[in-house]
Amino acid sequence: MRFTLVGNGRMGKQVASVISQSGCHETVAVLDVDTPVVPEVFHGSDAIIDFTVRDAFLGNLPAMLSSGVPIIVGTTGWDDVMDEVKKKVSLAGASLLYSANFSLGVNIFLRSVREAARLIAPFPQFDIAFAEQHHTAKADFPSGTALRAADMILSANSRKKTIVRQLSDDRKLAPDELQVAALRLGGVFGKHTAFIDSDADEIVISHTAKNRSGFASGAVEAASWLALRHKTKPGFYTMDDFLNELLS
Repeated sequence: MRFTLVGNGRMGKQVASVISQSGCHETVAVLDVDTPVVPEVFHGSDAIIDFTVRDAFLGNLPAMLSSGVPIIVGTTGWDDVMDEVKKKVSLAGASLLYSANFSLGVNIFLRSVREAARLIAPFPQFDIAFAEQHHTAKADFPSGTALRAADMILSANSRKKTIVRQLSDDRKLAPDELQVAALRLGGVFGKHTAFIDSDADEIVISHTAKNRSGFASGAVEAASWLALRHKTKPGFYTMDDFLNELLS
């Protein structure tokens, strides 16, 4: 398959490397910050893979949707306009798959966290919290993956109602609040951990990324899936949709 990459940062370069080493895929073009983004630049591609920043992604979105080429988005930090983006994808008859993290290992981890949150729901003696660590250059805080995990915990455990990103000095955490803590440290690729605690024991579920190749490989696999899916059923997708089909 033929891909156009939007973004030439660390993840863009890693995706390009995975494609070049695949033996069955090709990078048609790599668009960086100085490249004018118009629908025509995507013609001849089977899929677009976007790893940029919030403003660049939202600014380029109209051209990407107009191109008719399926879009993979790994850019995070735009959750507040998610519904608006979904409407634009639908109106354009386009296909877009978004994930805060394309690593297959991370997505298996997220499903494990959701199942653990469901299993402890009937037992009030168990509490749960979430934490993540990333390199100091990461822009969003907490990570998109951590917020995705938090949403999954809330959906699986009715005892948790809201997410708390930071605690103030003048109050305690309420029982129905889920704390999501973030730490920025050196060059850490990414570590996500769910902590489950009771008076009697502790359960820790954790995923540590060793490098960026897992993120990039997952994005290319998802792009190949979306390119085929787009032909019969365009729409807005997530990694859950991709994994559900593989696991079925």
